[in-house]
Amino acid sequence: MKIGITCYPTYGGSGVVATELGLELAERDHEVHFISYAQPIRLIGPHPNIHYHEVEVSRYPLFEYPPYDLALASRMAEVAELYDLDLLHVHYAIPHSVSALLARQMMAAKPRGRKLPFVTTLHGTDITLVGLDRSYLPITRFAIEQSDGVTAISQYLRERTLREFDIRNQIQVIYNFVNCDVYCRGEKTSELKQEYAPNGERLLLHLSNFRPVKRVTDCIEVFDRVRKRIPSKLLMIGDGPDRSRAEWLAVQKGIHNDVIFLGKQDQVEEKLAVADILLLPSELESFGLAALEGMACEVVPIATRVGGIPELIEHGKSGYLADVGDVDTMARYAIELLSNEKALVEMANASRAVAQSRFCASRIIPQYEEFYRRVLERAS
Repeated sequence: MKIGITCYPTYGGSGVVATELGLELAERDHEVHFISYAQPIRLIGPHPNIHYHEVEVSRYPLFEYPPYDLALASRMAEVAELYDLDLLHVHYAIPHSVSALLARQMMAAKPRGRKLPFVTTLHGTDITLVGLDRSYLPITRFAIEQSDGVTAISQYLRERTLREFDIRNQIQVIYNFVNCDVYCRGEKTSELKQEYAPNGERLLLHLSNFRPVKRVTDCIEVFDRVRKRIPSKLLMIGDGPDRSRAEWLAVQKGIHNDVIFLGKQDQVEEKLAVADILLLPSELESFGLAALEGMACEVVPIATRVGGIPELIEHGKSGYLADVGDVDTMARYAIELLSNEKALVEMANASRAVAQSRFCASRIIPQYEEFYRRVLERAS
């Protein structure tokens, strides 16, 4: 198949999943065309089946806000015609689904018009935040209903979308995934761990885009409690608006020398694999991709019991769940695990087993391929 993929290319779950999906499809001999305003951050290195098409947005004094959605629609239609795409797959409803709808109509209106079906994958904040803004709700609902196929990354997100948007068409759950051959502990893991923990300290880790919903200061609070009991360090991967708050909190608590802010990382699997525990204290997660990536690397997740996270983590078996803001309980779970090597290893192995048995790319990508086939059959 020839598939056009559009996503936000920045450091966030939807862009990561879309890029990894394109890479996996390319490995399965599909022709993949990324269409966005910038190259996705995880799209590294050349691949014969992957092509990138930049969307250029013209800036005129007349436009206070350049119309990216219209430029995107035009580029989608252009790429679809030039490369004879079979379908478009857009990640994040606003504005990508609207642009895909316009592109589909543009293709149908040509003298030799043809159908260009599009699939929309809902990732979370396009529904929970953006879509519920009164000014965006009608267009979000319309774009989803006009999609030729809709998927959601968790049962939680599917049910919330159906309930709050009163959507009439079906939504299929296709979970996020991880390449279990890439996300694993490797030969360099011990050597890299030595760099961060030269004296055998335990390593905790957090990975996110540091938005307020991620509650990154809770990671500092949890780590402060753990560090008082167990020699340890905290690795903070990512960047965003709440980074400075977390940095200042670490300074105020006098633990800043043991909190290492690594910024954005391209190959996060190498850093993930060195950790013992991953902290995910989010206020809301529609799935919890960072937790899954850690689990595949044998890193035990301690997360909040929100959104789609309970669909990924079984409390007490493949990780621990706590209420939002309950840093004392999260710290207690971490201390108990780090004080018991046998329990830590058993839960780390259980986390890896869950990733392998349910969420590996080898299990999820065929679900997308079958979904594409059904969409194309209905459109023919």
